[in-house]
Amino acid sequence: MTDSIQEDQPESGRGNTRGELKASAAESVQVVEFLLGREHFAIDLFDVREVVEYTTITKLPNTPSYIKGIIDLRGEITTIIDLKQQMNIPEDTDVHEEDCRVIVLDDRITKSKIGIMVDDVSSVSTFSLTQVDKTAIAETSADTHIIGIIKKQTRIKERDITELIIWIDIRHLLETINHTV
Repeated sequence: MTDSIQEDQPESGRGNTRGELKASAAESVQVVEFLLGREHFAIDLFDVREVVEYTTITKLPNTPSYIKGIIDLRGEITTIIDLKQQMNIPEDTDVHEEDCRVIVLDDRITKSKIGIMVDDVSSVSTFSLTQVDKTAIAETSADTHIIGIIKKQTRIKERDITELIIWIDIRHLLETINHTV
């Protein structure tokens, strides 16, 4: 069963000229937000084909630990990558594997059927590029899979809170593990 994802984006487009729409699109990014352990992550919406519920995964012998195995997704064999394992994120005992979701990536970027297993998918959101901080990432390492940190403003119990979302370059991450998939 495919999950429906709600978009968190403001009403727009009424009365705008085509040039204004192009400019605003260039200054924003659409992402799929998800959880790995206790941390919030995001990947580019246009790298995602669909989100599906967990299904039984067939383990493959002699594969790296981050390759969970394969599933049959509507007649197509799809390799499942455990993103927590790949990114060395500690297991969260509160989340059972059966409650996880699989984000199926777009075939155009993967060149094969690949899905990433995540703890949960929360939403599809649009953020202004001014909400993305790339400076902290540049200081850590040149070979990182992190594009930037998205600062999402949230209101919890009448308090404004800035939630930090780690924006992952899933294409770069796949390139580094491409030889095993």
